[in-house]
Amino acid sequence: MITGGKVRLREKRLADARDDYNWQSDPELAQLDATSALRVPFEEYLVEYSYQIRHPSDVSRHFSIESPDGKHIGNCTYYNINASKAEAEIGIMIGDRNYWDHGYGTDAIDTLLAYIFRDTNLSRIYLKTLDWNFRAQRSFAKSGFRACGNLSRDGHSFVLMEQTRAQWQTGKTGKNGASDNLRADRVAGG
Repeated sequence: MITGGKVRLREKRLADARDDYNWQSDPELAQLDATSALRVPFEEYLVEYSYQIRHPSDVSRHFSIESPDGKHIGNCTYYNINASKAEAEIGIMIGDRNYWDHGYGTDAIDTLLAYIFRDTNLSRIYLKTLDWNFRAQRSFAKSGFRACGNLSRDGHSFVLMEQTRAQWQTGKTGKNGASDNLRADRVAGG
């Protein structure tokens, strides 16, 4: 478990499946993720979900985001891990709308970045966000991401943003509690 200022990041559990299914089936959340809402039955989704938990990928790490009282409020991941380039892409979703606009997403990103830059060999983290999603862009900028380009894919326009280990070390450490107070607690079973 990785603890930040407002959130804890933990390994995914089968018990998260219902929340994840509901969030991926939500048209508004799907639109924010530039994808289509999930339409498969839950039982079919659960088979794939449990397989992914039992057989994690070597090129991605998935975490559940918990509130301080242990409520599953969203997910974050780093994926497309490229060891030779020492880089990966990052993604986040706060699925529980009760936790929007209260700093939970920013804290989750700060916490994940601190973990990545302290505990892995990755030196560059990048992301893409829809060009019209200014709220997400502001949140990522608070975490030290800088715009580095644009991308068009599947009829969507994205802003590309990045952060390097060097930028993180000089720009984030000391600015807020997440970078300074991060604790990585190893808990049996995630």
